Amino acid sequence: MSRTEESRLESAKARIREAGLRCTAARLAVMDHLGSAAGPRTHAEVSEALADLGFDRATIYRNLTELTDKKLLSRVELGDHVWRFEIKRSGSHGVAGEEHPHFLCTTCGEISCLDDVRVAITPKPRRRATPPAARGPRPSRIHSVTEVLLKGRCEGCG
Repeated sequence: MSRTEESRLESAKARIREAGLRCTAARLAVMDHLGSAAGPRTHAEVSEALADLGFDRATIYRNLTELTDKKLLSRVELGDHVWRFEIKRSGSHGVAGEEHPHFLCTTCGEISCLDDVRVAITPKPRRRATPPAARGPRPSRIHSVTEVLLKGRCEGCG
């Protein structure tokens, strides 16, 4: 086992325990797999990757749900009605679990995290000529995070 893998496992063990969960083999395997993934993974992808270790699909799903409930994983839906899971990690701006955009290759279907990209959505200046009723309702405060998905061709697909 390389030093990087050993460090990743120790970090996963500590995070699981800090969240108040027992550090089981299944939880550790899920955290390790997602920690080494380049982007979010579906339940099916995680189950397939960990099948050789003897974990069934129900065990993987239960652990994905528990780790998400404890805020160790993020669950994202990227427009195809499939939940994907990824480790909550510090973003490039130092905020733990910071949301980040994802990239979908429209040719090969690979999804990757764009941790080094920051997307800011700012409202246009209001025009006073339009009556408020014609503009429609405007939010006074936004409480949920918008998931940003960028689509195109990855470097491998050209």
